[in-house]
Amino acid sequence: MLPDNSTHLFSRARGSACIGAVALVSLLAFEAMAVAAAMPAIAVALDGLPLYALAFGGMLATSVLGMVLAGASCDRHGVLRATAAGLVVFGAGLLLAGCAHGMAWLVVGRIVQGLGGGMLGVALYVGMGQLVPQSLHPRLFAVLAAAWVLPGLLGPLVAAWLVEQLGWRSVFLCAAVAVPLAAALLLPAFARLPRPAHADGKAALVPAPLAWAALAALGALLLHGAGLAPPGMLKWAALALGLTGAGVAASRLLPRGSLRAAPGLPSVIVLRGLLASAFATTEVFIPLFLTREQGWSLTRAGLTLSVGAVLWSCGSAVQSRIRLARDRRSALQAGFGAVLLGITLVTTQVLTGVSPLLLVCGWALAGFGIGVSFPMLSVLMLSLSASAEQGRNASALQLSDALCSSAALAVAGALFNAAGDGGRHGYGLVLVLTLALAAAGVLLARRACP
Repeated sequence: MLPDNSTHLFSRARGSACIGAVALVSLLAFEAMAVAAAMPAIAVALDGLPLYALAFGGMLATSVLGMVLAGASCDRHGVLRATAAGLVVFGAGLLLAGCAHGMAWLVVGRIVQGLGGGMLGVALYVGMGQLVPQSLHPRLFAVLAAAWVLPGLLGPLVAAWLVEQLGWRSVFLCAAVAVPLAAALLLPAFARLPRPAHADGKAALVPAPLAWAALAALGALLLHGAGLAPPGMLKWAALALGLTGAGVAASRLLPRGSLRAAPGLPSVIVLRGLLASAFATTEVFIPLFLTREQGWSLTRAGLTLSVGAVLWSCGSAVQSRIRLARDRRSALQAGFGAVLLGITLVTTQVLTGVSPLLLVCGWALAGFGIGVSFPMLSVLMLSLSASAEQGRNASALQLSDALCSSAALAVAGALFNAAGDGGRHGYGLVLVLTLALAAAGVLLARRACP
């Protein structure tokens, strides 16, 4: 099936694929929002607060392997194989987490989820990029961002209800039930896509990128281990090895010039990492702060995440209507600025203890800012990539996201654990880190647009 060049995103030829993509993104969004909202209760139930950041960062670390696997598989064999494998592995991780009897086993389930989720993210980017004409890519990514609206609104509420009525395990198990539905909607459409012209069906995946991806994942996990280790030589050794492994692997896996944010595609790649890590690390600790320090219920704290998710979709809808390259360049910088200002407001509330409404408003502003910037980076990546390299560069884009976010969560976890019981001081240290990441993005945003 060849891409349909009509001006309607949901035309007959690609309608089922677009519906399937929206369904898959909705599933991933619900799982992300529900787990983020429920994790404070899960950590208390399993007496696993020291592993709180690892429950998120470990998933991101192993997603690196999934991204590299999927990128190579998409370029060699098409998107169907990577999508099917990603769905199976992601579902298995949900089942493992839902059946865990301790925080360590829950982290193992999340690590398996990360492998499948990494595969799905890349396969979806490449598959929909092939199905949808380039002129419709801004609209496509706006629709996929809009798929976060209902999960963003309902995910935290449903998660709180499930935790209260059925227990925290039901959050993972209910998401696992939805995996076959997403597969039934998406896989038939991807099966009709033509295979890459150079695919021979027998080529093996290149071992070198997989080895570097494994090193990157190991480096990120060592960073988390360093944060958990007591002060001493072991802690510093784990920190040094983690930084070295992740840095060397990133230099091999990302496009040349990414680590120095060279203009064009390399800057797009590094900006995605800065944006995602600043936003995700802040989001992980907001519900924990609100429930433990402000005394909010799980439902009220989750609604704060919902506000950010809905404003993300609004920002994405705004960027889809911006046509001129000059205006899109300015909007990209403004989006990064909104994220920085939003996290600044969150930090102000955490450190001063003024009305929590300031935190909610700050998170809404950050959500709108990432809604503007995030899809713009996706569109730039596709426009700056040759057709035969879209799989590799989509993998690099999300790899930067995962590596930066996992490393940021590792550092944040170490800072938070170093503060003892946390308190405003511990959360403040975490937010200073995310402010620095967002500020770096503002300074480098101009380099993304050629």
